[in-house]
Amino acid sequence: METDLITAEIDTIHQKANLAFERKDIGIYMSQFDNSIQYTNADATVYDRKEIVYQTEKYFKKTKEISTTYYRIKSSFKNEVFTEKIARKSIVFEKGLVFAKKQTVQTEEIFNWKRIEGTWKVINVQVVLEEKY
Repeated sequence: METDLITAEIDTIHQKANLAFERKDIGIYMSQFDNSIQYTNADATVYDRKEIVYQTEKYFKKTKEISTTYYRIKSSFKNEVFTEKIARKSIVFEKGLVFAKKQTVQTEEIFNWKRIEGTWKVINVQVVLEEKY
């Protein structure tokens, strides 16, 4: 399959997932992940799908507002797996007693995607860098 066509399809999924993340819609956000997903945080903690749902819902509860953007650093397609390294920047307003606290989170993440039953799904994510300020 043509790499440009794959990236266009995956960009559409990223946009849908980012919007769901900003709206705190766990169902739509999780639809990008395959049931066998393995998610490795920058601290090397590995989550399965169930734990990703739990951690994401917990994160949504403590945030007032989220804004996120990304760009692709590089990508490749080999053995039916599309691999991309992306840089993401999220602006998060955490709930406080009186005021919301602003935090910026910048990450570099490696996504592995596979076409499963006609749809691209994330099968593995590795956060290789995370900075918060």
